Amino acid sequence: MRGVDPLSSLLSGIRAEGSVVSHAVLSAPWAIRFADDAPLTMISVLRGGGTLLLPDGTERAVGVGDTAIVSGSAPFHLADRTASVHSAHAAYEIACFATDAECAGQDLGGIRWGEDSTEATALIVGAYRASGHRHERLLRSLPPVLVVQEDVEVCRWLETAAVDAAQLTPGSQALMDRLLDWALVCTLRNWFDRAGADAPNWYRGLADPVLAPALQAFHERPAEAWTVASLATRSGVSRALFAKRFTQLMGRPPLAYLTEYRMDEAQTLLTDTDLSIAQIGRSAGYADAFGFSAAFKRHKGLSPSSFRAMTA
Repeated sequence: MRGVDPLSSLLSGIRAEGSVVSHAVLSAPWAIRFADDAPLTMISVLRGGGTLLLPDGTERAVGVGDTAIVSGSAPFHLADRTASVHSAHAAYEIACFATDAECAGQDLGGIRWGEDSTEATALIVGAYRASGHRHERLLRSLPPVLVVQEDVEVCRWLETAAVDAAQLTPGSQALMDRLLDWALVCTLRNWFDRAGADAPNWYRGLADPVLAPALQAFHERPAEAWTVASLATRSGVSRALFAKRFTQLMGRPPLAYLTEYRMDEAQTLLTDTDLSIAQIGRSAGYADAFGFSAAFKRHKGLSPSSFRAMTA
């Protein structure tokens, strides 16, 4: 099991590889329907603004400098105003991940819908593909939509880069893919930093001066035979103080968190790799396949082999 920090691990399952990217300039009235079945969609508002309309009826205003991340594959809309969603001549659709999608020309990079003017709304849109099932844990950490205010200079730089990449010169797709990966990491980190108590427990733990050294050591070497005492030593505090603070901040005792993390990682490896049960067990800190199988069934309700067969 590769030792990396939790956010990097979760993000490794979702990338902008070959992503749908649009640099759109829209004049009112306009409405975009997102129907990509993408697990994550990121929208950066460079100029102007609009309203996000989610499947559950939630509406969220976004303005210049806002970056919105919408999680889940259900279709949603972004429009200059709610009424535009029902106007046929104002409607556009992005659905380029669909098997039979025809995305040449009007739906892909650098497209300019409407007139480019100071009153128009300019957006960068990226839809992210998932590899395997690791991204599902990331989605469980996120609300249906999150909005982060970015610096105006960052927006200008993003628009310049998007326009350049949209010229379809050699390497332009790779440039936008990496740009979107970078933007996703930055936006999520900014949101987690500002979310306070709403941020995932593991993220708040990594920001805590007492817990951070122990959590970093565990995530670097998850297969090591960690105990509460050895983790407390990493943090430079007593075993009792460490256990109390960990439980208060993380919502569960240290060893419960360690086991849950190992089982989640093992579940991902069972689904996304061809490693043997014994190999996955060793990566989770178990000396033999029997011990690992018993622990996995206790926590997931199925043996590793049954779980693998069910998800094949």
